[in-house]
Amino acid sequence: MSIITTVEELQAIYGQPGETSLAKEIDYISPEYRAYIEASPFVALATAGPEGLDCSPRGDRAGFVRIHDARTLMMPDRRGNNRVDSLRNIVRDPRVGLLFVVPGSGNTLRVNGSARLDTDAALLDSFKMEGKAPRSVIVVTVDRVYFQCARAIVRADLWNPALHIDPKSLPTAGQILAALSDNRVGGETYDREWPERAQTTMW
Repeated sequence: MSIITTVEELQAIYGQPGETSLAKEIDYISPEYRAYIEASPFVALATAGPEGLDCSPRGDRAGFVRIHDARTLMMPDRRGNNRVDSLRNIVRDPRVGLLFVVPGSGNTLRVNGSARLDTDAALLDSFKMEGKAPRSVIVVTVDRVYFQCARAIVRADLWNPALHIDPKSLPTAGQILAALSDNRVGGETYDREWPERAQTTMW
């Protein structure tokens, strides 16, 4: 094995970034980048904490991440499994990274910044869906914004329906839980009840 251990070794292999790679990076939400955020129904949220790193999927109706101003984004924390890994990290280390995905588009949008959790009642109410407000809102102060070129999604052929995996070919959530808990939780009952439970607890 030959392990890279210095930035100098890395640069010797990869060289310097091109002008386009640098010109696309700014410290505010431009009109062009606004269009991607408003069209995106899915964001990967990366956080860091004393226990390590976390990357959490966040999805909702397109535009669910609100652009408060050119340097501020707001994202409701919808109902989940109550592990609050991302939120616990944010409370202790505000650094965050967001990757916005737009179905059908090759380009993704990356935002790096710092976050805080806001529980102001009026703010929570403004994010209500089907009469249900989130318990907190993640407020992100933007430090860097840039689009990621389409190579990864093109290589993955991500939007090609012919390559979509049949979910039945993968272990179900109930099967995974049963296997990892020695059948204490999960199983067929979990899988059977999950669709209705998800529907009633979506927001």
